[in-house]
Amino acid sequence: MTAPSGVVVLTDRLVARGGLDRVVAAAVAGGVRWVVLREKDLPRAERAALATDLRAILADVGGTLVVAGPDPLGGDAVHLPAAGPYPPPSHQLVGRSCHNENELTRLTTEHYATISPVHPTRTKPGYGPPLGTDGLRKLVEVSNVPVLALGGIETPDQVTACVQAGATGVAVLGALMRSPDPTETATTLISAYAEAATPKLTQTRRGVTRASTSGLRPTVPTQGSSLTARSGHGRPQPQTATDHGPPHPQPRNPGK
Repeated sequence: MTAPSGVVVLTDRLVARGGLDRVVAAAVAGGVRWVVLREKDLPRAERAALATDLRAILADVGGTLVVAGPDPLGGDAVHLPAAGPYPPPSHQLVGRSCHNENELTRLTTEHYATISPVHPTRTKPGYGPPLGTDGLRKLVEVSNVPVLALGGIETPDQVTACVQAGATGVAVLGALMRSPDPTETATTLISAYAEAATPKLTQTRRGVTRASTSGLRPTVPTQGSSLTARSGHGRPQPQTATDHGPPHPQPRNPGK
């Protein structure tokens, strides 16, 4: 199982407009392929039933449900809090919430981490202080696993900034749970991610075409054209063209 990337939805049934199932289905219609089930206050039986419903929504598009906490509720993907358990359980996919360098250095067999809060958030008011994109970048640089940015990410510009800081994706709650049109919101945020994460070809003075990107390069096509995103430990880097021999003009590629 691959680690999450792109736009990842965190659930909150208490603020979801029109019901959690409807919001998740609409977000999936907009391109979302990763959902993290929270709702930790529910009894296990009710939470497991909700997990079954959300997996059914994601199944048609090859999406993945990650369950917050050590119990995967019949699946094999969990997201753990910073407080524990340690060592992490053995599942196909294990993520961990982190907020500082010390927590990142405690990671062992986890496959990815969230870093939060990047911005102030209505879901957890007063939680922080916010790291900002500079703080996010510093933590991404010391992380040995792919990182999702989390906390107060609601606009395309914020998504772009997080990718430019090195995040392989963004975890979003309020922007989608509270949206009057989750499909449109998901599409807009995913488009911003794809634009920021896609390498662009530029011409150097010597006529050599080189690939550059404002952030990270996805290891597979972005969510709109792929059912899941592939990621491993470490952060993928864009491929660059190499200048061999004397300079000579190279044809431009109008499609890039």
